[in-house]
Amino acid sequence: MTTVAVLADPPRPGAVLPALVDDGPLDDEEAADLYTATLRDVCLAVESSGADLLVNYRVPPDLSEDEAEAAVRTALDPALDTGSTRFEVQVGSSRSARVGNTVTHLLEEEGVRSVAALDPTAALVERRHVDSAAMKLRQSEVVLGPAPGGRAWYAAFTVPVDFTDVYDPPALATLTDRGRSEDNDVDFMQRLPVVETPADLAGTLVELRARKRADKHVPAHTTARLEAFDLAVVPTDDGIDVTRS
Repeated sequence: MTTVAVLADPPRPGAVLPALVDDGPLDDEEAADLYTATLRDVCLAVESSGADLLVNYRVPPDLSEDEAEAAVRTALDPALDTGSTRFEVQVGSSRSARVGNTVTHLLEEEGVRSVAALDPTAALVERRHVDSAAMKLRQSEVVLGPAPGGRAWYAAFTVPVDFTDVYDPPALATLTDRGRSEDNDVDFMQRLPVVETPADLAGTLVELRARKRADKHVPAHTTARLEAFDLAVVPTDDGIDVTRS
């Protein structure tokens, strides 16, 4: 069984999704609300799968460990039974270090067969994606979920690799190189968006609205929050952008 660590920040205004505020249409409160919604949907997808959910939370410099955990629990309480959900603090000075420490600890100290790190803004992830990755991990030591811009929404391992700066752009290429450098087999999952930039937000909005129109699955919390924002996707010379309606 795979343990999936969802990499959670305390969803506070001014502390999450800064690009959607600085370069996009959201304010600090809305960005925190959207982050909370995607975090809920991602955790629900893992919880409904055959994997074990671990909410792996980061402690910002201005919060204590207890305050950070309480903020993440409060964000998830309406969606999950947080009393039965495992929460563990991230340890490390960078995202790469924190993921590396979590993966290595679970594999080597707790004897977990496979460990995945999952981006909390990959709102379109479903149970089937998590379960498909678990099947791939029976044949491959490293399984990656590509995201736009060379990023990775999912990275799973049955053995530790060198995690030094592994999430520096382009993360997908670096993760692949680190897996292959130790003669591990690397496999890939379906490409899914993450919601970090205005371009990400525009693309995700289009896909959510198309899925809803086609009566297909959509992440409930993220969809409801984005509908409340009353956003419009407009064409540009370079593609699409998102603005207020």
